Amino acid sequence: MAEKTLDLVGLGVCTLDLLMRVDEFPGEEGVQRTDESTLQGGGPVSTALAAASVLGATTGLIDQLGDDWRGELIQRELIKLGVGMEHAPRLPETTSCIASVWVRRRDGGRSIAFSAGSVPELTAGQLPEGVIESASILHTNGRHWEAMFEAAQRAKAADTRVSFDGGAHRFREAMREFIPLVDIAIVAREWAERFALTDDIADAAAVIQQAGPSLVVITDGLAGSWIFLRGRESFHQPAFPVEDAIDTTGCGDVYHGAFLTGLAQNWELTECARIASAMAALNTKGLGGRGNLATLREIRATILKRQSA
Repeated sequence: MAEKTLDLVGLGVCTLDLLMRVDEFPGEEGVQRTDESTLQGGGPVSTALAAASVLGATTGLIDQLGDDWRGELIQRELIKLGVGMEHAPRLPETTSCIASVWVRRRDGGRSIAFSAGSVPELTAGQLPEGVIESASILHTNGRHWEAMFEAAQRAKAADTRVSFDGGAHRFREAMREFIPLVDIAIVAREWAERFALTDDIADAAAVIQQAGPSLVVITDGLAGSWIFLRGRESFHQPAFPVEDAIDTTGCGDVYHGAFLTGLAQNWELTECARIASAMAALNTKGLGGRGNLATLREIRATILKRQSA
């Protein structure tokens, strides 16, 4: 077995997000002004890695970026956050994905338009040697489809746990093929219900576990999250209330990064859920999926404040 030098390695697709906070979404031609905007990297897997890195995890990304200004900004930000980018090359004469995200001020609703860019998905033969095997956890979300299956098989052979992010409104029937290879499934309630064909959380978790994963976490925004580990009693983690929330973009991704950091570093399961919930809540205080990535010290202070209230 390869030495585990990384806590997390992620296989996913990076984007560049231009976010603007607006009063209302446009229904017709017009112009409106915003005093809150930001340009930052996005993508479920890369944002999870960014959150994990801020918490002190060792991380690496497997992807391909465009050799354009978008790719340069994506790469620069992730390196600054501590994510290993040695296996996310920028391909000549290609462009990275970019999204324009309008966040509605009164309720955090989002309207998104995106350009996918011209970077092709990775194939199984393009996966770097030894990187997956060197990680405690491989984190995926359904992108780089062909490569994802190969990566999971390599992980299994190397005693690397496979994590899957099932995001809301991202369920596809084809994902049923991959779930038997998954050890850790952290999925949105909507994803779980569509997979399991039931709206009962405990029943949905049982169906997912029967398909493969021993650990299933179902997240549901302000309703919190439910954690089911085979052979152990399940429990509910309440969401942390935030009075001055700005944007919920990327909160699920941040939750993933924090939870997986805890698993990789052998935290108690209740601590994984508590830290993940608090970090996701604190991230709503900034615009964008990486708008307010809190440190472990800041997170623990928030938890103590809530417990003493």
